[in-house]
This record gives sequence, structure tokens and C-alpha cells, in this order.
Amino acid sequence: MQEAEKMLNGKTILVTGGTGSFGNAFTEYVLTHYDPKKIIIYSRDEFKQFNMANKFKKYKGKLRFFIGDVRDKDRLYRAFDGVDYVVHAAALKQVPACEYNPMEAVKTNINGAMNIVDAALDCGVKRVVALSTDKAVNPINLYGGTKLVSDKLFIAANAYSGAKDVCFSIVRYGNVAGSRGSVIPFFRNLVANGETKLPITDYRMTRFWISLDEGVQLVIKALSEAKGGETFISKIPSFKITDLAQAILPGCEMPEVGIREGEKLHEVMVTKEDSVLTYEYEKHFIVYPHFDWWDKSRIQSGGKRVEAGFEYSSGKNTEWLSVEQLQEMLKTVQEH
Repeated sequence: MQEAEKMLNGKTILVTGGTGSFGNAFTEYVLTHYDPKKIIIYSRDEFKQFNMANKFKKYKGKLRFFIGDVRDKDRLYRAFDGVDYVVHAAALKQVPACEYNPMEAVKTNINGAMNIVDAALDCGVKRVVALSTDKAVNPINLYGGTKLVSDKLFIAANAYSGAKDVCFSIVRYGNVAGSRGSVIPFFRNLVANGETKLPITDYRMTRFWISLDEGVQLVIKALSEAKGGETFISKIPSFKITDLAQAILPGCEMPEVGIREGEKLHEVMVTKEDSVLTYEYEKHFIVYPHFDWWDKSRIQSGGKRVEAGFEYSSGKNTEWLSVEQLQEMLKTVQEH
């Protein structure tokens, strides 16, 4: 087993927002592929923690549950005591909820990120990986704006860690297939209720396809390889929303209803501005920090710098899923 492959063995890992779909998948993956000392689930919902404890009861010696909020700095300091690695998945992420409750989004997504950074620096944490979103790229809604600020906080944290042995990095992906609030459960619910038409906001709309397992793999890669300040982005296929509708309900009518507030035609993971320090690897991209403090010798070997003006967008992808491929992939998608 290579060093990178066993780096989680004997380690204490804390996952904020750990009772969500990502936290459940990450916990299961780590417990079945590694031998961690302990996984701490840090979240607000006692009932979800109860359910998760039952789900993983055969691992109860390696699982610990902390009731806590990322807004509560004192509680984070207590939870981070003795922790080696932190995966930050807690967020207010429903776009409409953030629009109507902007200060709550700021408290969780921005202030919470600051608390994570401070607690990690002061408690001896070695690695922090924060989950980001395509909505943080050229944001047009409040959720995206708060996640952009959060990303900047985690990247900049590497500049004032001083002599401390800690690194902060980001993983970025769009809506996971089947996640709450995404288009797959929306379409499926309409079909289950007898609808014969599936509304499309804009016929030109595209999205990236990433599974929950692929999201977990990206976080493991960041934990294993990050030197500090990188943004990791998976290479994944795109699909047209119209093709998804046909995959779910073949031959259905697709009335165009108009784009919603805060919605984009395409998901963008790497902007043209980011292309200056973006490198392409076999299965992923890495956006390196564009700061004076960043040592370019940290750039991983095996990659190639992308062309100036490159943009990684779901609308300009080189890999596309057909209706038939979508139908096959939908068989494995569970709503979460």
C-alpha cells in the first residue's frame, strides 16, 4: 500500500455537517477502505446523528458524535481537540433559503468558515479540506457569494499559518446527481404524480454529472495530495437538461418555462481568469493560488498548464452523456 493510500490510517478525522449525504458516504468509504483511529461527526441535528449511529453501529468504537454548530467557535475548539484532519461540509446551501435569509447564510457559510480556520490553526489540525460549489464561480446568488468568500478564507489561511504544520485546500463540484433540490428528484416526483410534461427552464441549459462516490474520491485526493491553497476539480461529463428529461420520461413534452432567479445556463468550474494557474491532470484539474506567498515548486508533477483563456464549463465540455447513457446512470442514482 502506497503512503498516500494509507494516510488516513490511525488518524482522527472530523466532518462538519457530517450527517448529510456527503458525510454518510465519506464515513462509509473511509471505514471500509482505511483504519482510522476515529471519525467525529459534527452537526446540529440529533435525530440524524441517532440514525447515523444506528447505520454504522458495527463501527461504534470508531465513531463519535458531537452536537454543534460551525457558528459556535468555542464548541469547535472543543471538538477539534486531538483531530488530525477536518472535512468541512456544513453549509446553508439551498439558493432560495439563502436569498430570503441572507444574514443566516453569512453566519454559517462565512463566519463558520472563519471559525473553522481559527480552530484548525489553534488546535493543531494537520489538514483541512473544504467543500465548495460551482455557484462560487462568478456568483449570481447569495449562496454562491458566501461560498466564494468561504473559499477565499480557506485559501488565504495558508498564508498566516506561520510555522504550523497545517494546510487548507478546496474541492469544487456542482450538484451531486440526486441531491436534494436538484433536477433529478424534481423530475422524478412529477412523473410519480402522473405528469406527462417535464418543464425546462431553458432548452440550452447544461449541467455536469458527478456522483456522490466521485465527490468522496475528490476529497480523499485533496487530503492525500494538497500542499495548501489548491482547488481540486474532477473531470466529469456534461449533459443537456432536455436529454435528462427524455431519459426520465421518454417522448415527453418539454415546455420551456423561463430561467429562474439565481440560475445559470451552464455550470462553470474554472474561469478564464483562473486559467493562468490551472493545471490539467489525467482525471482532474487543480487551480493553484495566485499569491506572492505561493511557492510554485509546490505544483504537482504530471500536469500540464491549460491554455490562456481556458474555461471549464458544462456547456463547453469534451465529454457528453447521451439519453441512453443517462438512463443507465439513473438506475444507480438514489435521492439524498
